[in-house]
Amino acid sequence: MIDLLIINARVFNTFLKSFENQHVSVKDGKFYYISDEDLHYLEPKEILDAQGKYMIPGLIDIHMHIESSMVPPASFSPTALSHGVTTVVADSHEIANVFGIEGIQAFMEQETEMDIFYAIPSSVPSTTSDRETTGGIIGVSEVSALLQYPNVIALGEAMNFKGITSEPHSLIRQILRETQTTKPFMPLEGHIPRVSGEDLAKFMFVGLTADHTHQSPESILEKAKNGLFLEFQKKSINPENMAVINQYKLYEYMAIITDDIMVDDFTKGHLNENVRLAIEAGLPVEEAIYTATYTPARRMGFQDRGAIMTGYLADFILLDDLESFKIAHVYKNGKRTSPHHPVIAFPDHFYESVQCRPLTKEDLQFKVEKEMLCNVIAIQEVGTFTEHVQRTLAEKDGFLDWENSGLALIVVMERYGKNGNIGYGFVENALSEKGAIATTWAHDHHNLMVMGTSIEDILVAQQAVLAMQGGYVVSANGTVTASCPLPIGGILSDEPVSVLGEKLGDVRREMRHLGYKNTNEIMSFSTLSLPVSPKLKITDFGMMDVHTHELIPLMER
Repeated sequence: MIDLLIINARVFNTFLKSFENQHVSVKDGKFYYISDEDLHYLEPKEILDAQGKYMIPGLIDIHMHIESSMVPPASFSPTALSHGVTTVVADSHEIANVFGIEGIQAFMEQETEMDIFYAIPSSVPSTTSDRETTGGIIGVSEVSALLQYPNVIALGEAMNFKGITSEPHSLIRQILRETQTTKPFMPLEGHIPRVSGEDLAKFMFVGLTADHTHQSPESILEKAKNGLFLEFQKKSINPENMAVINQYKLYEYMAIITDDIMVDDFTKGHLNENVRLAIEAGLPVEEAIYTATYTPARRMGFQDRGAIMTGYLADFILLDDLESFKIAHVYKNGKRTSPHHPVIAFPDHFYESVQCRPLTKEDLQFKVEKEMLCNVIAIQEVGTFTEHVQRTLAEKDGFLDWENSGLALIVVMERYGKNGNIGYGFVENALSEKGAIATTWAHDHHNLMVMGTSIEDILVAQQAVLAMQGGYVVSANGTVTASCPLPIGGILSDEPVSVLGEKLGDVRREMRHLGYKNTNEIMSFSTLSLPVSPKLKITDFGMMDVHTHELIPLMER
């Protein structure tokens, strides 16, 4: 006797990369017998008539950060399942930056319907403690402890460029050696943006075998021919990149991933949306399914999922249509999933993590005797990379007249109660109107970051974030115009995904009203503080060159 019989389905055969009209039986949560013939003789407890729908394996996302959705695992699971994602490998370095190993353990303790495996955060902090202040640190002893957990199956993205390429005794190199010694066959994920030539060889020489960062046709070819496994997030899924994949038939050496998805986008889709975009960009449908199910499973060493195959977990999706990738039903372990909002529980101190003083007007004024040459972070309308430029700012009444410069002032405040650091910078191509944006969701250190074109609005936004114990705030004309509270560690909320999505959508809309232009405004702003993503970023120590780790002064002498 079997538990479930699916009849009249167009079943995706992973190994032939084709669809076949078949009947599929499920027993004890696994696929049992798959055949062209009538299987009613197996005495099914339940029969599901697929009515010609397309049946594919559950999607597997092997490089993602749950915290980017701004909800904890228990809330993330039902929404992700509704989008066809049945397994993820989560690198929880955001919660680790706030609470260290305690944050990771709090995540792993939550019960979820979907399968969540973990990659050990290898870069907490992403650089070093003398370049960014974090709430927690993941060192060799923490890595050693996490390696003992059975659901820890990979090392998360190694990001410290200088530590990897030129410092043999750096913390990241020690972590890599500890991992390779304890579990020599564990996948090691890399963060390798705009790295080529001998520098690329240096990343690979220490054992890193995958990259998920923003790709171009040129970087795809160089990395693929050197043997790197490529993971494609949304910003790398375009016709030019997919054309290279098709031309060289690189399907075996790639996977579609999400990396980061904000909660307002999460309400609409997850990995399924990136699969749809890949098909739209020219990746054949069969290859898009293959690289969102089987190749990611193989990359992570899974031996029980990624295909509709006898003995594998009965994780599958029924699609109404291939091109639009419209999902009809999702099954996990042979049972149909249904959305729900779970009860979330964290220790009390997780809700009291933002500890810094309110800014004052004096904090935002800079005494000068003449016009000054200033260093500036120039943002782009696509992606999160920045450039380092210099601009001359005028003097007015003995102070730098930055409010009338066309630039925005950006401030990062250490918020863990450790040292009270404040880093300053200027940003170009940010805000064209008077206003400010503030957040504690600042990659990866998650200190309090505020950027604005007027002192008044910077003060309003910063103090509103303090009052909420973290989140996003937009202010204009001296008042808050949008907010999205994230009181759990300053990066998460226990509100339903749909409610939180609306609030973040309001923030995004008000950012646009202030003139912020980017294909992902939230991510663009939140990564201005990420000192491992080229080229010039800011932490609580000030502006920093990503490759050299040199601190860049606000004003040149």
